Amino acid sequence: MSKVLMLNGSAHPHGCTATALEEMIAVFKAEGIETELIQVGSKDIRGCIACGKCAEAGKCVFDDLVNETAPKFAAADGLVVGSPVYYGSPNGTILSFMDRLFYSTPFSKHMKVGAAVVSCRRGGNTASFDVLNKYFTISSMPLASSTYWNQVHGFTAEDVKKDLEGLQTMRNLARSMSFMIKAFADAREKYGCPEPERVAFTSFPDGK
Repeated sequence: MSKVLMLNGSAHPHGCTATALEEMIAVFKAEGIETELIQVGSKDIRGCIACGKCAEAGKCVFDDLVNETAPKFAAADGLVVGSPVYYGSPNGTILSFMDRLFYSTPFSKHMKVGAAVVSCRRGGNTASFDVLNKYFTISSMPLASSTYWNQVHGFTAEDVKKDLEGLQTMRNLARSMSFMIKAFADAREKYGCPEPERVAFTSFPDGK
């Protein structure tokens, strides 16, 4: 069975972001796709210190939820990351988590389907959406899209339940993601995955 890993970057496990993710989970279940929701935003996650030890150990030097999540990410066919908007950007905890999760894991994310979801009271949603999508686009992960930007509005979970278009967007996002995961599985059987080139690495070490 295909599986989608879902990350809640909010400190509130039953808040606005969770409400959006729950709307997606119901669709995934109907589509026959397994989900696992991991609560990240309430955890104590420190940022990356660029020590480079993950290249030697194959995991982050800080042994916390990042390392616990890594094998689940490796086994998943898709990843959904949700976050509230804080000062026009995602929650700092989920950003620290994503930095370390993506950088420290040696396995390929190639052709895993990615989707970002943001919740806000009023503004900062599209800026946060752009930040989260960059983790996917640097990792050869195709983005799932919907009928509007992947966002819901509200100050409380009850507010979000009134955002009918936002909830509709979440359902359509989950349907699109389900289709992509199934289609990629079929294509992988028939054609295999595209082979990325890994020869050039531009860093200009000679200073010229």
